[in-house]
Amino acid sequence: MKTSVEKKTDMSIRFRAILFRPVANAKVGPWLFLTLPKEASAKLPSRGMVSVKGSINGIAFQATLEPDGQKSHCLEVNRKISATAGANAGDVVTLEITPLAEEPEPTIPPELRKALAAAPQAKTVWRDITPLARRDWIHWIASAKQEETRTRRIGNACSMLASGKRRPCCFDRSGFYSKSLNAPKTSL
Repeated sequence: MKTSVEKKTDMSIRFRAILFRPVANAKVGPWLFLTLPKEASAKLPSRGMVSVKGSINGIAFQATLEPDGQKSHCLEVNRKISATAGANAGDVVTLEITPLAEEPEPTIPPELRKALAAAPQAKTVWRDITPLARRDWIHWIASAKQEETRTRRIGNACSMLASGKRRPCCFDRSGFYSKSLNAPKTSL
């Protein structure tokens, strides 16, 4: 018998959404994004980050959905995908997504990689935890707005990992309760 998480990774989720362009001061680069309708997001196995494969206007992609802080998810759509899909800001696109059965390995920020290399006990636990747990640690560190806070969190993460802690404490993966995560602001 399949668990509820396994059932949620077996199903295809179909929906339509509007593509938006983020305001000019957002992350640099020509990209668009969309917010999943709440009904589509509710079918995903987590309120936090979820890696999916799917299509946008029939064009295949694989990506990690980010929580929008409003109990839904956002999808960043790069220029290549939007151009191939024939979609621009303001267009309604058709998507079909399926959660990946296994989370891909996250990219470790250089500062964290350096700190783990200097902390052998932390690195041992890091290697033993799941990719999703590693993603949570990275997300917890990166969600800090100030460089000083990110640096402090890297040190705290290494200390907690060295003591055997496998997940960051009290981290709201959805961003809803802590109000720490949200969708980009739109320029439309």
